[in-house]
Amino acid sequence: MIRVDPAADDALVGRPFLHDRLVVVADPDVPRREGGIVPAVVRGSEAATIWTLSVAEGSSTLTVDPVLRLSSLIMIRDAVRAGAGVARLPLSLVSRDIAAGRLVRWGDVAGSSIALWALYPSRRLLNARVSAFLDLLRASFPDGTPEELAAYLDG
Repeated sequence: MIRVDPAADDALVGRPFLHDRLVVVADPDVPRREGGIVPAVVRGSEAATIWTLSVAEGSSTLTVDPVLRLSSLIMIRDAVRAGAGVARLPLSLVSRDIAAGRLVRWGDVAGSSIALWALYPSRRLLNARVSAFLDLLRASFPDGTPEELAAYLDG
């Protein structure tokens, strides 16, 4: 199975095959108001109204007003593309939009490292199919970067 930052489980072993991070993005027409409140599209019942960003100058904070709550990261990305506000999204999901100018990157979310893991029941009796799948993951994501996942998703 594939999991994002899984909790420890004695019944499963695994290995990370891809690393990602969250970035704050917005439509190019959304103004960045220093010291002001910015409309945000958030996931579920996220309550944080102050986001800490890593930017070229060091660190900054962004005060947000959740104006839209959605359950899907793809729906959040699409709402941000439409100009609904800013959002925290995985770099792999928005890197192509940033490169094409559809979205603008405001900074990285501080401490937002994400790892995708391949988990399986036992190391001793590794099934040939599981072994082949792990080999496919290693071949598909040799460096384990967000850009590799973005290229695979666009694929």
